[in-house]
Amino acid sequence: MTDTRTRIEHDSMGELAVPLDALYGAQTQRAVNNFPVSGQRMPAAFIRALILAKTAAARANVDLEQISPAQGDAIVAACQELLAGDFMQHFPVEVFQTGSGTSSNMNANEVIATLASRVLGEKVSPNDHVNCGQSSNDIIPTTIHVSAAIEIGERLLPALGHLLTVLCEKSLEVQPYVKTGRTHLMDAMPVRMSQVLNGWAQQIQANIEHLRMLLPSLQALAQGGTAVGTGINAHPRFAELFCVELKGLTGQPFQPGANFFALIGSQDTAVAVSGQLKTTAVSLMKIANDLRWMNSGPLAGLAEIELEALQPGSSIMPGKVNPVIPEATAMVAAQVIGNDATIAIAGQSGNFELNVMLPVIAQNLLHSIELLSNVSRLLADRAIATFKVNQPKLREALERNPILVTALNPLIGYLKAAEIAKQAYQQGRPVIDVALEKTDLGREQLEQLLNPEKLTQGGL
Repeated sequence: MTDTRTRIEHDSMGELAVPLDALYGAQTQRAVNNFPVSGQRMPAAFIRALILAKTAAARANVDLEQISPAQGDAIVAACQELLAGDFMQHFPVEVFQTGSGTSSNMNANEVIATLASRVLGEKVSPNDHVNCGQSSNDIIPTTIHVSAAIEIGERLLPALGHLLTVLCEKSLEVQPYVKTGRTHLMDAMPVRMSQVLNGWAQQIQANIEHLRMLLPSLQALAQGGTAVGTGINAHPRFAELFCVELKGLTGQPFQPGANFFALIGSQDTAVAVSGQLKTTAVSLMKIANDLRWMNSGPLAGLAEIELEALQPGSSIMPGKVNPVIPEATAMVAAQVIGNDATIAIAGQSGNFELNVMLPVIAQNLLHSIELLSNVSRLLADRAIATFKVNQPKLREALERNPILVTALNPLIGYLKAAEIAKQAYQQGRPVIDVALEKTDLGREQLEQLLNPEKLTQGGL
């Protein structure tokens, strides 16, 4: 009996049954059959960038008279139709596939060719027309760069910019508050709450600047190198015109890479970008952990701040509320650090003229960008912007902090100051009272020297 739910497609390896309504063809189906590994499809951001790249390629090839204007217009129309709808349903190929990403490239070629053929009313070839002047070996590295550049420019940098703005606004709000500083998790000299937040803000500002510095490297593309970097079967001006068209589609200043062999045989740029994403994750982890410690308690912890209560914190302990947004941020940071390790290992798989772990690099790079973009806004809006300062708790800790005696070092020496600090610790007394007994300094002078607000001067 004939299975009416499938149709027969052909490729260079022969016949294959494909779902009847599928826009893709035999090569995509072979990949679906060959790689039932994880069920994880290539990221939507990657597929979107691949479709944009096919659009730019078609327009460039028309200008260069490599395909007819009618074929080019049909391909562009097919790409626009995909981008306007739920295109992911047509891209079933998963991440763990052939290392060049050929399966994903041919998936796009077949889907676009099917739609373009319908538009044109005659056959548009996946290989000869949609893939004209291209190889999987340059279009997939190109798509990694394009998708990462778009996602960083349109999602991550705005999200980090929002976090930076919220930190700066909150620092002005909490500027009057002075708290006990801590080094080694032990009491240290006092700091202003605003100084703490400005430190976090500078971390985020540095990450923004470093990501921006990497964008030009992402905007240098492998397209035009084709199979091994020599540019075989591509028009000599294809790389140039492709980038002109892609710039028009995305607004980003893409340009041909200085050396196609480097961009096809290695993924050093992706490794570098991932390294900076890891650094951003480390910064967010630092901020999240500080917030968790400052919020700890409310009775047996530091209780310096109170984070917004978002949900019950326990299935067994009534009234418990946990710092859920900082915890989610910390988990994101851990995942991004893990993604970076995967990308670093995959980046080592540049064997001669091709890196053969391109899909997993794309998946992890875009996953990290997505996670950091989303959690940065959550951290800004649901933790930093809304926390309240517990001023009585700050004042109580400051008044009993013997480390304030550090300010007396120039007058009484380190050893005498240490003696005062130890006695204040042991007796649970304010350091000023012990200093009155152990030195010739008067109370008024000690109050001036040990004033926590004055001791925070000199910092931002």
